[in-house]
Amino acid sequence: MRIVSRKERAVIARELMMVSRAAHVLQRTGLAMAGAMAGTFVAAQLAKGHIAFFGTLAFIATAIVIGAVGFYLGIDIPRPALRATGRIDAVELLSAGGIFLAALSALVSVYGIVFDEIPPRVWEFVIGSWWFGGDVMLATAGLVGRQRLTQKVAPISAAGPIRDQRLRR
Repeated sequence: MRIVSRKERAVIARELMMVSRAAHVLQRTGLAMAGAMAGTFVAAQLAKGHIAFFGTLAFIATAIVIGAVGFYLGIDIPRPALRATGRIDAVELLSAGGIFLAALSALVSVYGIVFDEIPPRVWEFVIGSWWFGGDVMLATAGLVGRQRLTQKVAPISAAGPIRDQRLRR
């Protein structure tokens, strides 16, 4: 067995951290692509209707971009430390509700596309509302969750350098 120096351990730790970060970015990019795909399905289903606005390129591009951003930000939310406060975490509830509404609208849209169904006009608005409402909920949950995390990390990092020699190794 080879003895590894502190420097070599630090290099290995940095390389492992870089691989972990790359895997996380790859995962988040996949989630964004899934959101964009779901947005494409919803936009395609709504464009089949007889409402001119839903057939515009601006609407279709907006549905795709909102899907990508919502899925990228809202699915992997940093969780707060567990506390026995008895309160509901609004960020977790927003994320769960948003993913449910977005996935439901995508599922209904894929059904309509596959079976060549055009929903009644009121259902077009309902499906579009589920999509945009769900993605706004996802993006809001992701942004608030990350903001909450940075507010808790800032006081810790402002404390200054580590003073305990045992933690410096």
